[in-house]
Amino acid sequence: MAAVSSPQIGTIQLTRSSACCSLNIDQPITGSVQLKKCKGWPGQSLKQHNSSLGFRNQARRQSGFLARASLETVAPTIGKVTEVGKDTFWPAVNAAGDKIVVLDMYTQWCGPCKIIAPKVEQLSEKYSDVVFMKLDCNIENKPLAKELGVRVVPTFKILKGKKVVKEVTGAKLDDLVQAIETVKASS
Repeated sequence: MAAVSSPQIGTIQLTRSSACCSLNIDQPITGSVQLKKCKGWPGQSLKQHNSSLGFRNQARRQSGFLARASLETVAPTIGKVTEVGKDTFWPAVNAAGDKIVVLDMYTQWCGPCKIIAPKVEQLSEKYSDVVFMKLDCNIENKPLAKELGVRVVPTFKILKGKKVVKEVTGAKLDDLVQAIETVKASS
C-alpha cells in the first residue's frame, strides 16, 4: 500500500510494481491518499464525497488499483472568512500564497468574539486582496493555538509570507483595521 499527501496542486503520478495511478489535485491535500488493490477496469473513475466538508474529489482506477482518500481540503475564499482547524490552517496559508492572511482566533463561549465576528465578515468583503480565516480555539485546535501563542480571545494574527507580522488582541476593530493597513503599506 502506497501513501501520499500533497500541498501541491496538479497531477501526481504514483507507481507500484508495474501499475501506475494518476491523481488530479485541484486543492491542497492534508491527510493521505492510499492505493489499495481492487477489482475494477483500468480507466474507470470513482467520485468521492467528503461529507464533513462537502468537497467532491475524483480518483482514477488504473491497472487494477484504486486511489481511496480521506481528504480534508481547504481553499481560502476571497470575500469570505474561511473556517480552519489544526490540520487545515497551514495548508490554507500556503494556498493563500503571497496574500496577507488575517486569522481570527475565537471561542464559541466568548462574548466579544461573537460581537466582532460580523464586523470581520464585513472586512473580508472590503479587503479583496486579503485572506480572512477563523480558528475556534477549542480542545481539538489547542495545539495550533499554543503554537501561535494565543493567550486571550479574540486574538487576530496577521501573516505575511507565512509568518506572523502583527497581532491584535481583543475585539478592537479600529486596531485591526490599522494593523491590516500597516501590513499592506509595508508590502
